[in-house]
Amino acid sequence: MTDVFIWLTIAVGLYMAWNIGANDAANSMATSYGSKALTLRQIIIMAGILEFLGAFLYGKRVTHTIAKGIVPIDALNSNLVVIGALSAILAASIWITVATYFHLPVSTTHSIVGAMVGFGLAAVSQDYIRLEDIQWGALYRIVLSWIISPIAGAVIAFLLFTIIKISLLSRFSNESVEHVFRYLQVLTAGYMAFAHGSNDVANATGPMAAALGYLGTETPAWILMLGGIGITIGIATWGYRVIMTVGERITELTYTRGFSAEFATATTVIMASTLGMPISTTHTLVGSVIGVGLAGGIASIDLSVVKRIIASWLLTVPVAAGLAIVFYTLMVVFL
Repeated sequence: MTDVFIWLTIAVGLYMAWNIGANDAANSMATSYGSKALTLRQIIIMAGILEFLGAFLYGKRVTHTIAKGIVPIDALNSNLVVIGALSAILAASIWITVATYFHLPVSTTHSIVGAMVGFGLAAVSQDYIRLEDIQWGALYRIVLSWIISPIAGAVIAFLLFTIIKISLLSRFSNESVEHVFRYLQVLTAGYMAFAHGSNDVANATGPMAAALGYLGTETPAWILMLGGIGITIGIATWGYRVIMTVGERITELTYTRGFSAEFATATTVIMASTLGMPISTTHTLVGSVIGVGLAGGIASIDLSVVKRIIASWLLTVPVAAGLAIVFYTLMVVFL
């Protein structure tokens, strides 16, 4: 029975990776679409390649955090770990699919972290572990990074665009400056795609690694490769839905604005990946886009879209945790 659940976890992990590509493709490429630096077809090809490389080459650290940094899976038997990992990844995947259908750029990181917490709380309720056994200190640091990352993205993007505006746009013709930044934005789009793959692949591969017993930093390359493939397929099939929301509906994006938002987001995410912190690329990117918008004045931001996005963010952790508790409880009771 355990083998069956392990294979189910791998299958659902691939589904989760597909969801990451379908929803979080917006994080790496939406600003390039909004500024028209790249066409949708070019975005799919470029994002697919660089997201895969980021996941495969640099996704190991955050995978370890998701796999072992929240729930003390060493204290549980292997059957419960597999059931918990499957419950968490299934809960997060379902929520992200629903959000993507409604064009909402929710955080896949929040989804899987919330779902893993739900798994831990369910195990506590059944006396398999104690409440204090859950890694609350690590969870506190993760949540703190969620608050810091969009602020950091907004500040960096605001400052960068302000510098560009003062040093270039005010001295040279807007047309000539924007022409140069069209090509620079293609580079930052690639940078963003690589950064996103390096951080968010763990949302699929972390529970897979836990279920398969890879609890150290030695996550096998094939798990990271599977996650990268799933992300690429998600981008190619359903990624356009959220790309349009983030790229077109928050604020007007020129090449200089898109460059600033992408550079700020990618830099923040790469720093987090280096530290092994599963931050929300969605929050960071939206924060960066808002920061660029603020540099042009608050009137340039569509606050109704921002409010709708924030509402979906607030729902993510409790919904994912609740679904994980339900799935875990049902599996333990009936199997």
